[in-house]
Amino acid sequence: MNSSLQSTLQLEGKKALVTGASRGIGRAILESFLAEGAEVWGLSTRQPEDLSAMQEKAAGKLHWITADLSKTTEIEGIIEGAQKEAGGFDILVNNAGITKDGLSFRMSLEDFQKVLDINLTAAFLIARTVGREMIRRKTGSIINMSSVVGIHGNGGQANYAASKAGLIGVTKSLAQEVASRGVRVNAIAPGYIVTDMTDAIPESAKEKLMDHIPLKRLGSPADIAHMALFLASDKASYITGQVIAVDGGMFI
Repeated sequence: MNSSLQSTLQLEGKKALVTGASRGIGRAILESFLAEGAEVWGLSTRQPEDLSAMQEKAAGKLHWITADLSKTTEIEGIIEGAQKEAGGFDILVNNAGITKDGLSFRMSLEDFQKVLDINLTAAFLIARTVGREMIRRKTGSIINMSSVVGIHGNGGQANYAASKAGLIGVTKSLAQEVASRGVRVNAIAPGYIVTDMTDAIPESAKEKLMDHIPLKRLGSPADIAHMALFLASDKASYITGQVIAVDGGMFI
């Protein structure tokens, strides 16, 4: 990386909370923030198996929270505790998310609601809790992980699409509410990224996907982490209320 660019993206002295941080996109974001000097609190349902090695490498700058975000009544208390420990967060990445796919007419209400609870309600509650302290300090960057599915829809994912579209609405509304207090709120809309979720897609289906992606490849978690790092940094200080697609040109 060009040294002048690297210096503008450093997060030295910043404290970040990243949800869904144990694998995939969340882990890539966590690792990129650590590499740029941030102190990071990761949150996931289960700790990564190699957490001890991760913390040793991070030299005291990596902390972990284990929480079930489907238990929405407990979320604010958990986040308030972490925030107290950190002394406030400068950066929040709402990345935690699940899928429970199925055709709308066969989807149970339980499966519809659980996806909304974790992908949307939990993200709203965390943003609200962390955002209060950011407002008090008059600085902060909130990054919500939406999806191209939240913009364009996708058959068999009505619950996921609704949750990610809702997160875009929260992003734009919250951005308007807190901009005057020095807090920025943006969303990233990944396309098809190589993660555990997309590993289940048959190879034949992946080949068909390539026909719709001008860059002719699936994205990597690092592609999303680069965008999150930019939005978290002072380099993006004049950007708020935006939804940035990182999809290889899939929906040009």
